[in-house]
Amino acid sequence: MQLELFLNFDGNCREAGEFYAKVFQSEVKNLMTYGDTPPNSDFSVAEADRDKIMYADVMIGGVCVMLMDMPSDSPLFVGNNVSPTLSTESADETARIFNGLKEGGEVYMELQKTFFSECYGMVRDKFGVVWQILQYAR
Repeated sequence: MQLELFLNFDGNCREAGEFYAKVFQSEVKNLMTYGDTPPNSDFSVAEADRDKIMYADVMIGGVCVMLMDMPSDSPLFVGNNVSPTLSTESADETARIFNGLKEGGEVYMELQKTFFSECYGMVRDKFGVVWQILQYAR
């Protein structure tokens, strides 16, 4: 079993993927636009969607996070319906990631000691995704 997340965006998936790759010291892989799809009578692509990202992934802490732009005929509901939680081994790594994610975003809970973690915080990044970042106890 493995945990994977799928995050949807409204036309800024490429920027989000590059941002996450930078913060988590990873890279964007398997990037495919809607225009890259093979011709198929069962799947048509609107001209407005041809350059949008249909699929990309970024490995974060051993988890494959999949990303896509929603096609123009499907509404996007940005919110906290997906809240990735990342556990780190050190307070320094927790702070590095938290500080990267808060650039252009909003801090919901500053990094602090809690009953369940020596270092925990919650931040909404500039793309509307709410992240929980914590140092796990060994």
